[in-house]
Amino acid sequence: MYLSRFLSIHALWVTVSSVMQPYPLVWGHYDLCKTQIYTEEGKVWDYMACQPESTDMTKYLKVKLDPPDITCGDPPETFCAMGNPYMCNNECDASTPELAHPPELMFDFEGRHPSTFWQSATWKEYPKPLQVNITLSWSKTIELTDNIVITFESGRPDQMILEKSLDYGRTWQPYQYYATDCLDAFHMDPKSVKDLSQHTVLEIICTEEYSTGYTTNSKIIHFEIKDRFAFFAGPRLRNMASLYGQLDTTKKLRDFFTVTDLRIRLLRPAVGEIFVDELHLARYFYAISDIKVRGRCKCNLHATVCVYDNSKLTCECEHNTTGPDCGKCKKNYQGRPWSPGSYLPIPKGTANTCIPSISSIGTNVCDNELLHCQNGGTCHNNVRCLCPAAYTGILCEKLRCEEAGSCGSDSGQGAPPHGSPALLLLTTLLGTASALVF
Repeated sequence: MYLSRFLSIHALWVTVSSVMQPYPLVWGHYDLCKTQIYTEEGKVWDYMACQPESTDMTKYLKVKLDPPDITCGDPPETFCAMGNPYMCNNECDASTPELAHPPELMFDFEGRHPSTFWQSATWKEYPKPLQVNITLSWSKTIELTDNIVITFESGRPDQMILEKSLDYGRTWQPYQYYATDCLDAFHMDPKSVKDLSQHTVLEIICTEEYSTGYTTNSKIIHFEIKDRFAFFAGPRLRNMASLYGQLDTTKKLRDFFTVTDLRIRLLRPAVGEIFVDELHLARYFYAISDIKVRGRCKCNLHATVCVYDNSKLTCECEHNTTGPDCGKCKKNYQGRPWSPGSYLPIPKGTANTCIPSISSIGTNVCDNELLHCQNGGTCHNNVRCLCPAAYTGILCEKLRCEEAGSCGSDSGQGAPPHGSPALLLLTTLLGTASALVF
């Protein structure tokens, strides 16, 4: 009886869990760069691919508006309410905190009522276009891991372009076009992400899904990251190995989800009709209450930690790598060309550690701890000692028979001559040589 109840409860929990979590909370693991393992030779470091956790990246960005004076309130002006576009007695005043709508309100905590939001000046200079560029900069390469979500407090714009940069804003490429009429606005046929496939996932499309003006409850615009991931990982992102394999082997795919900057180009506000109502231009403006961008620092699978210090993001590099993105080998660790880590094979990946340069290797120096293999041991890939048959331990410092308790006069394995002048001199020379080299 109790067993049947337990099984029923367990089945219910599995069902509820699958409904509540349509996507895995964490993809893969890759949360350790190295771990110690036990081998016949003793404890050794086992290196693996690693990356920081996905997080809210809006905490680390800088925002810039162009034109810089486009925010409403200086001078104060009135605008029309969204619920009633002909009730035009709302006020924006930059000098009064309760009436101001500065850019930082796009990134503050939402959930209170009424919502806080940034707002542009109204379209009082019609027919001159009302256009705004909102640039989000990280001064660091980041990898997007979830949908970009923009929540408008005004109607969603009739025309908008989301752009990305991979070179800190020097050049820009379109990410996606948004319009009420794609053909008229951008000479493009309308599409949605559902129209794409594995082979066309990098296609830049124009969508009409998110440009419906004043339609009720239509405040949100998406750039769908997860739907694109799903072409490789399945609709619930269960097959992450497939996605990781594609990211590993297809640079264009990996770069598609990588940015240093994003730019939101607002080209035409929500009009709601064919013609602009020139008698009520205070109806037309842009207002954004929230922008969500989730991602992680790009560390080339050589770090699990990304620190934010002095308004700058930097990877804490492992695997003898260095640089803001762990994009090169450390000095004296250029024994082979630098390479990013690899997600494959699942689940640990491949670390592709940088190894010591030949010119920097001293006698029997083994790893980044500057450990020397003893008793004739040889250093394997600069991470562990390969010991003669009679010895064991990390540095081949132990007699194998000592661990078995079988050392004796008839074993043929005597203890090494501790305190031997020759051994002491050799140890001193090795230590001095290592200090000079490193």
